[in-house]
Amino acid sequence: KKLSGTAYAVSTNTDIYEYNLQSKTTTNLTAENKGYDVAPAFSKDGKTLAYLSMKTDGYESDKQDVILMDWASKAKNNITRNLDETTNAFMWGNDSKTVFMEIPTKGTLQLFSYGTNYAMGKKNKSTAPSITQLTSGQFDVNVLVGQSGNKFLISRSDMNRASELYSVDLSSKQMQQITHVNDVAYAQINKCDVQARTTKATDGKDLFSWVVYPPNFDKTKKYPVLLYCQGGPQGSISQFYSFRWNFALMASQGYIVVVPNRRGCHGWGVQWNEAISKDWGGQAIDDYLSAFDDVAKENYVDKKRCGAVGASYGGYSVFMLAGKHNNRFQSFISHDGLFDLRSWYGTTEELFFANYDIGGAYWDDTKNASYTKDNPSNLVSKWNTPIMIVQGGTDYRVGIEQGLQAFQAAQLKGIKSKLLYLPDENHWVLRAQNAQVWQREFYSWLSETIGK
Repeated sequence: KKLSGTAYAVSTNTDIYEYNLQSKTTTNLTAENKGYDVAPAFSKDGKTLAYLSMKTDGYESDKQDVILMDWASKAKNNITRNLDETTNAFMWGNDSKTVFMEIPTKGTLQLFSYGTNYAMGKKNKSTAPSITQLTSGQFDVNVLVGQSGNKFLISRSDMNRASELYSVDLSSKQMQQITHVNDVAYAQINKCDVQARTTKATDGKDLFSWVVYPPNFDKTKKYPVLLYCQGGPQGSISQFYSFRWNFALMASQGYIVVVPNRRGCHGWGVQWNEAISKDWGGQAIDDYLSAFDDVAKENYVDKKRCGAVGASYGGYSVFMLAGKHNNRFQSFISHDGLFDLRSWYGTTEELFFANYDIGGAYWDDTKNASYTKDNPSNLVSKWNTPIMIVQGGTDYRVGIEQGLQAFQAAQLKGIKSKLLYLPDENHWVLRAQNAQVWQREFYSWLSETIGK
């Protein structure tokens, strides 16, 4: 990214360069593209370069394509141009013709391939290359490891289990578990039932959610509910296993956890992903409420013990819901959430993101909805619910003033509130001791405000 100063802060234009060891000259190989060009990797025969590319400058969540460049001619082929989804990662196959890819689809991450029929274990290679889904199921393919013969090695997880290594037979598409590192631990832990649920959104479109139930769930009993709000705002809400936002752990404390794939989530097409930009407080927030209301109508839900939790854009969502939930929730937790978009615009280091996703500077358009109806700080007069706010002291993505402003507003309004300040953490919690503090305070607050 050969930019500096203000130009660096407002642009994503990242290029791939060739350095010639003999002539000591440098050539920009992707000068024509103004968005991200990253992760270059040669085929094993050295004849083709593959890389990931986004076309739009300043849009960090644009569809990410896989480009193949013939090294001799420098001719380029976008092999995912007709795919209605982004690509997270890729890896070359051993034949230097097949490309394996991790692609979000319908609330999961799966293994796909592009190339000759060799990838399918067939002898006939005359068919034109195409993209084929190799795995399917209620799990995530989260790391591409490599190919050995007619098998491809991956890392796989789901909401109940941390990652283990699996092999995928490229002929039969059958999966075989290779490592069993966590078997002993999980043998002592009851699994949570994770169910897919589809709701009609307010605009009539289908809205997918994962619903995670406590172990030994009994539908004749009443359970509190947690609505999980994802960050990003673009990204995958899949079968991921997190060591912090762990849905099985939440459910195992006695909560039903609702995890909506609201607007902005990968896996449901490019248009669904793009719909959240410049509409942070609109349809996506409605999607959260639609998904929650659909589950809350069940007889086993205790409507007097419900909460909403999330980080980053998820924290923003919590702040928004605090002002427009109409008493659906009795507790909130917002981690590194965006509270006031005007002051956030003036402090965030990722200005290209702010310019694209909320529509630019607050002084350029006084009617910009991001600074009016979609700004959580404008809804504080309606706050009436206990809230815990978590803030990292070295977070330059969402600066410290965001959490402090929100906490001060809650305190001045006389709302039960707590501030968990982690002075040596950035936008994430990376230190082991802080992670333990985070978990302890997270569940302590929920127990105190809505019980188990």
